[in-house]
Amino acid sequence: MEPAVITRHLLLLTAAIAVIGANSLALSPIAAAVAASFPGRSAADVMTAAAFYGLATAGSALLLAPMADRVGSERALVRALLVLCVSLGLAALSPALWLLVAAQALAGLPAGMALPAIYTLTAQVAEKGRESETLSFVLIGWTLSLVVGVGFAALLADLLHWRAVFSVLALAAAGLALGVSRCRDWGTRTGGEKPSSALMALRIPGIHAVLLNVGAFMTAFYGLYTYLGPHLGEVLQLPASFAGLTIAVYGLGFGVAAPLGRLVDRHGASAAACVTFAGLMLVYLGLMGAAMLPLVLLTLCLGWGVGNHLGLNLLMRQLAELDPTQRGAIMGLYSAITYLCVFAGALLYRPIFTHYGFAACAWASAMLVLPALGWALGQWRRKQAALE
Repeated sequence: MEPAVITRHLLLLTAAIAVIGANSLALSPIAAAVAASFPGRSAADVMTAAAFYGLATAGSALLLAPMADRVGSERALVRALLVLCVSLGLAALSPALWLLVAAQALAGLPAGMALPAIYTLTAQVAEKGRESETLSFVLIGWTLSLVVGVGFAALLADLLHWRAVFSVLALAAAGLALGVSRCRDWGTRTGGEKPSSALMALRIPGIHAVLLNVGAFMTAFYGLYTYLGPHLGEVLQLPASFAGLTIAVYGLGFGVAAPLGRLVDRHGASAAACVTFAGLMLVYLGLMGAAMLPLVLLTLCLGWGVGNHLGLNLLMRQLAELDPTQRGAIMGLYSAITYLCVFAGALLYRPIFTHYGFAACAWASAMLVLPALGWALGQWRRKQAALE
């Protein structure tokens, strides 16, 4: 990819994902520190904010994201970043836990608008034949949110205060809104004058199977991720900085996988999907076995990041190629399901974590990858049959 292509547009999109991702992921490693500010509250109570953030993001992505097909994804992204700035400022000032939960729910509304807009803009500026490579570059934003954002958040919580985390993110969102608004030439939109709707997008052939896989895949990740911080902080009695390091290692694995998008473009997605989802199941089973071994957990998080990057790339590419004229609505459905899984993962995994521990959560995640693996094997077999 030529450097000129990634200088402005892709860097801004990558940074926007980094800020949104940092807010959605930072609460887990600092949950114990946040709970200490609210007497009588536990880290698991604090993660309720993550659940409601996910629910609000899902609703926003379902109802508001398709409007980007009419107003333009770049304008939708600017507006979303400005609202995100305000909501993060409110989170930093919250004097009670219920207000922090409300602020995070408010932050979910612009996040649900911004993420589909980012993915749509990525598809617009991608060169033909380099779609996975371009998407992999933008997905590095999740790496930045994990390695830099979450790691820095845990460090800030230890050295200063957890409120400093949301203050910094609010300022970053404001700066990005300014940057996106000043950037031009975002490519050609393929949609019509009227916005598509989620219900219309659900009629696209093949979309239901992919969305089912997205739901299982994301529940597996967010359910386990939500209780990684509480497991390390409350069960293993490790500091927030170690939880931040663990998540940073996951993010490093997520980033290391970015160049592999080029191999997917070259050799095809079906075979890559089989290897990716099978490998991810093994990683989850490894995390189950290493639940009480912090250093082994730290190492396995690297493979967790690699597997999740490739799996996310493959699922998103499949969705983006279904119907370019309804890409905003399709990506809205993707984000809606993703953040319903943030909500569902946080709530459904809580009794598993409370009664059976982190190892049981990891086993549940391994089982949830099975639908994606079955889908990938079916795609590969059909491709092989077509070649014969």
